[in-house]
Amino acid sequence: MEFRQIQYFVTVAEVLNFGRAAEQLGIGQPGVSQQIARLERELGVQLFDRSARAVRLTEAGQRFLPAARAVLASVEAARAAATAEPFRRLRLGTSTGLGERLETVVAELSSKGVYVELVSASTRARLDRVRAGQLDAAFVRGQDEAAGLEFVPVWDDDLLIALPATTAPPEEVRLTDLRELPLRITDRRTNPPLVDLVLSACATAGFEPVLGPRSNSLQDTHAAIGAGPPSWTVIYESHARLLREGRVVFRRPSPRLTLTTSLAVPAGTTVGGDLAVLLEACRTASDQFE
Repeated sequence: MEFRQIQYFVTVAEVLNFGRAAEQLGIGQPGVSQQIARLERELGVQLFDRSARAVRLTEAGQRFLPAARAVLASVEAARAAATAEPFRRLRLGTSTGLGERLETVVAELSSKGVYVELVSASTRARLDRVRAGQLDAAFVRGQDEAAGLEFVPVWDDDLLIALPATTAPPEEVRLTDLRELPLRITDRRTNPPLVDLVLSACATAGFEPVLGPRSNSLQDTHAAIGAGPPSWTVIYESHARLLREGRVVFRRPSPRLTLTTSLAVPAGTTVGGDLAVLLEACRTASDQFE
């Protein structure tokens, strides 16, 4: 995967037109098309839907876009850091579904001359790496204690209900209306805070959900919900904003479901320096998407 391929992809994704993207990039349209095709072959997925008159992002393209933008922002941060004295680097563990908030955090840090190294791993791995000094901080959801660590809340993540478009209500959905539908959700050991929140909310609503089959990815889960017998799952609103509704639609639940996103840092860390810059970037991201 080459940097120019990511740059070309982001440009096309923003204007949704290969010709205009080529003009902005200052190259011929065939060059843009060829590099995007090479990127798709390397990733093994189709990033753009070229079947309609207008170019559209596929679901894979929508998922790839925030990560691609973060790469570009990190490169800009690297350029800034190369000329800055002293060199400033922040190793930051990330979580799935942070969406545009992560882009804002990286961009804010870049503007302050801080190079961000993003590390994606499971929650346990992220916490272990912060504890071991391999990461300076890590985003985690729904957790507020762990040995050797402190947690600084930065924003609340709303959860939405994902339902088949054919059966979903027009607006919000009451949890009690879901009592007869199978719930497709990850195994608890994979994400205890999320699973506990959903099951506890169902219990408060007076029912225990029937657990449906588990899929290997959120994409597979959505495919099963959209095409199979009626079922439901939950998705972070920040993630849902990046996806195009089709056979699966997203509705706000009643009552509201939220998980707090925090920054895990080593115990005893003083809030200053680049950590203070990171927290300010998180506040900007929180205010921007409230």
